[in-house]
Amino acid sequence: MLPSRLVILLSLAVLLFAGSAGAQDSAGGQTRGLMPIKTGVEKITAGDTLTVPAASFKRMALVIGMSAYTSISPLKNTASDARAVADMLQRLGFTVDLAVDVPLVQMQETVAAFSRKVETADIALVYYAGHGVEAAGENYLVPIDIKVDDPAKIPDQAVSLSSVLRSVERARKLRVVILDSCRNNPFPTLPGVVAANGATLGGDGLAAPDPSRGMLVIYAAEGGKVALDGDGEHSPFATAILENLPRPNVEIGLVFRQVRDRVMSLTANRQQPYFYGSLSGAPYFLAGEDAAIADSGDKASQWQALKPDQEVQLAALAGEGNTRAMLGLGYMALTPDTKKFQPEKAFEFFSKAAAAGDAEAMFELGKLHEKGIGTAQNVPEAIKLYQRAADLGFADAINDLGFLYYQGAEGLPRNPKKAVELFIRAADLRHPQAMFNVAALIDDGVVPGKTPEDAANYLYQALRSGVDDVLQQLSTRPTMFKPETRRALQAELSRNKFYKGTIDGDIGAGTQRSMRMAFGDPE
Repeated sequence: MLPSRLVILLSLAVLLFAGSAGAQDSAGGQTRGLMPIKTGVEKITAGDTLTVPAASFKRMALVIGMSAYTSISPLKNTASDARAVADMLQRLGFTVDLAVDVPLVQMQETVAAFSRKVETADIALVYYAGHGVEAAGENYLVPIDIKVDDPAKIPDQAVSLSSVLRSVERARKLRVVILDSCRNNPFPTLPGVVAANGATLGGDGLAAPDPSRGMLVIYAAEGGKVALDGDGEHSPFATAILENLPRPNVEIGLVFRQVRDRVMSLTANRQQPYFYGSLSGAPYFLAGEDAAIADSGDKASQWQALKPDQEVQLAALAGEGNTRAMLGLGYMALTPDTKKFQPEKAFEFFSKAAAAGDAEAMFELGKLHEKGIGTAQNVPEAIKLYQRAADLGFADAINDLGFLYYQGAEGLPRNPKKAVELFIRAADLRHPQAMFNVAALIDDGVVPGKTPEDAANYLYQALRSGVDDVLQQLSTRPTMFKPETRRALQAELSRNKFYKGTIDGDIGAGTQRSMRMAFGDPE
């Protein structure tokens, strides 16, 4: 069996160049190795009614409603939908930015400001109700002051969906974008018009988005199809959102399944919400939460703490081909409860999800092969699965492969140069452990072409990731990094308006305070 890859206890110099001297704190202290980082579990007060989370559990939402259009058809319910959703999210403990009937410039500024704020949020959610349009393969959300006579002008007068998706992508745990914007083509006189640059205007609805992994995008109706505005105070989709998101102790994947079913019921199956992207593998709750789940320390134990009725619902989702439900059931089957421990079931669920193309399932299945759990030990097969997951951009698999290439494994010769390349790739995907470790590699001078400024940028991004161990290491052992890197970190904190002191490499009280602010701790 392979040794643990959670941490390498040797110095980085020894890690990469056998026989060379180990790096030490500049003050002559402890030899530095790669740091194990484990993200803490969010803490939410348990309850059977709407529950406001603890202050450390940061939820941020941007709600936009566009109704009073000046040059295209106004919409009946979008403003009231937005206000009602904003009120509901506030009751769920979200800090909400609300923008109703705003012009383009204000809409752009609102999205940009939200993007920066959510870097320290655990959950980021965007809800948009208003006109949306597809032009030249890109989706745009339409402000009230748009005035278009040529589809080529749409990008200059609207906000791209891709910019909205980017606004949530750096939230730490959960990213959701909800679009009730597929009502109709707001420019009926323009279909088929070809602009000078070849831009064309799409028909009704929005095109399917391409969200990154770990982000869920919910359309009120399937891409390219029209959503109904409704005859009452709210659209059918907004009604379903308002009814189902506040339901206590329902896992978020099940919540949106209930939203889908409710919309179909309200519209006599004329409208079906559609989901794009995928949530990360941990369970989440927007309202209430089981105390056992809140207090558990890892992803598997969180799934294992779900109540039996939710396990039944997950099984139904898995039967529909939902790979995240399969993952949850797989984690449940690995419970430490000997009476419920079913490793063969876990192997079956992970195998099905991996066959369906889920990268996290490939990674977890690889671990079962590597450790011989639920199947015969097969390290070469584990490495193949890690590589498949890495090829799909799954950062945990990329980082793990880095350790495997460092130490070598059955069927995988030791290759420290390849290991460094993989660590950098995982760091560029914002894997917290990899970001910190790559900064240390750069600081030790073993990454050609990288500078102290590059190391400082990785450290800053690791701070922003919200992993306690990063802040603790930088606060308690600041001299583990060379003065040049420490000065560059101060400069990076200054550029981002967290630090106003002298750029001297002294990680004193002022710099430590700025690091805590960058991390997201309140002053």
